[in-house]
Amino acid sequence: MSQNSESPSSSANIRAIAQTFRLIGWISFWIQLVLGVVSSIIVLLFAVFSQRAGSPSNNPGTGFGVFLAVCGLIVLGAGIYLAFRYTRIGRALDSSNPSNRPRKSETVQILRLGLWINLIGTVVTLLGAQAIVGTLVARSISPQAITTQFFDPTRIISGLDMLVVQANTNTVSAHFAGLVGSLWLLNRINRP
Repeated sequence: MSQNSESPSSSANIRAIAQTFRLIGWISFWIQLVLGVVSSIIVLLFAVFSQRAGSPSNNPGTGFGVFLAVCGLIVLGAGIYLAFRYTRIGRALDSSNPSNRPRKSETVQILRLGLWINLIGTVVTLLGAQAIVGTLVARSISPQAITTQFFDPTRIISGLDMLVVQANTNTVSAHFAGLVGSLWLLNRINRP
């Protein structure tokens, strides 16, 4: 991003890019952080309460889905870090010393890494959501869930199960915010 000749229009363009990096970085950071914390708390509550003996949520299919949801949250942590890093890039771009500014190739590489991390996180979280929802659907349409003769508590869909679905939706939304932020910045940096 640093250039050899510092013309006034070039300097104004770099300053505008720096402001965009800071703004989009902070927006992406806070959206991902808030949604990630809420999802983490819900998944943590699910993990604690599902360990109780006889809990309706103690199901192997749901367990795999929750494992993938946790993996999606871990990947989201990397996405949050990269969103914060975008704000630092914006600060470096705003430096009056051109040698302190990151090169365009380095910046594009970081943005591409952000895209890949959020894309991988989205896929992992969506797979987790599919596993959880599939397990819940199987429980809801099973014959034992419909008849009242043989009451099986493992066939009941609890509110906690639905909160885990909500947590997955939050995590996918957080990854989507990271993707949008990275794409926006990549588009801005490559604009003539």
